[in-house]
Amino acid sequence: MTRKFLVLALVVLSFLGLSCSSDDGPPTASLQLETIGLKALTGGSTYQGWLIVNGEAIPTAKFTDPTITLNLEVLASDLEDATQFVLTIEPVGDLDNIPSAAKILTGNFNGNSASLNFESVVADLSSTSGQFFLATPTDDVADNDEFGVWFMNGSDAPGLVLPDLETGWKYEGWVDFGSKVLSTGTFSKVDVTDDGNFFKGSGGTVPDFPGEDFLVIPSQIPLTGITLPAAVTSKRVFITVEPYQDNDPAPFFIEPLSATAGITTGSANPVMMISNTAVPSGRATRANM
Repeated sequence: MTRKFLVLALVVLSFLGLSCSSDDGPPTASLQLETIGLKALTGGSTYQGWLIVNGEAIPTAKFTDPTITLNLEVLASDLEDATQFVLTIEPVGDLDNIPSAAKILTGNFNGNSASLNFESVVADLSSTSGQFFLATPTDDVADNDEFGVWFMNGSDAPGLVLPDLETGWKYEGWVDFGSKVLSTGTFSKVDVTDDGNFFKGSGGTVPDFPGEDFLVIPSQIPLTGITLPAAVTSKRVFITVEPYQDNDPAPFFIEPLSATAGITTGSANPVMMISNTAVPSGRATRANM
C-alpha cells in the first residue's frame, strides 16, 4: 500500500508541476537598455522600444525616464530572433501599439548587443550653422524691430544651415522670454515660411523664411504668463529638433543651434548662433541569453 501511495503521489505532483508550468505562459527574458544623452519626458509623451523580428515590430513596455539602466521584459523567443532594436517617441494618449514615425535610436544586433545611433533615424547634426536678426516685417510700424526674430541672412537668403530630417521630425524655433518660452513655429526647410506666425502683426508681409513677430496674442490662443508685444533683445533664441506629433508644447531637448540676441536690430546686425553637435546614443543587450 505504501509503495502504491508513493507512486500515485509522484504522478499527481508531476501533473501539477506540468499544469503550473503551462499556466505560467511562454518564457520571458530581459532586454537591457542603456542610453547616453536622452532625457526624461515630462509632457505626457513616452519612449517605447521595439524588437524587429522577421520585419515585424514587437513592442516593449513604455517608459519616460531613460537616464537609468532599464530591463525590459519581452518574450524570450522574440528577443532571440530579433535582428534590430528601435526606440521611438510615442505621442500623448497613444494607444495603437504601432511604432510612431519619430524614431530616435536604432541599431542592428551583433551577437547579443546592438549599438544604437541617432543619425540614421533623425539626422546628422555634426555640421550646422545659423544666424538671425531682429525685425518685425509683418506690421507697418517702423520703430519696433526689437519684437521680432527672423532666421535670415540679409533680406533674401536663409540664415540656417541644417540637414533634412527623417519622417516624424521637424525643427522648431524658440525664444526664452524668462516667464515664458514661445515658439516661432515648426519647419522642415530653411528657405520657406514656417508653420507658425501666430503672433504676427498686420499691414506687412511674412518672409519666406522661419521666424516670428511677437506682437499680438490672438484670441484663440489661451496664452498666460507673458504680455505682447515682447522684446527679443537680450533673450535666448534657439532651434530644437522636435518629434512633431508628440503633442508636447514644451521644447524638446535636442538643440543644435542657440544664441543670445543682442540689442541692435535689422538685417545689418545679425547674431551668429552656436552649434551643438551632441546627440543621443545607446546600447541594447540581450541580458540573460
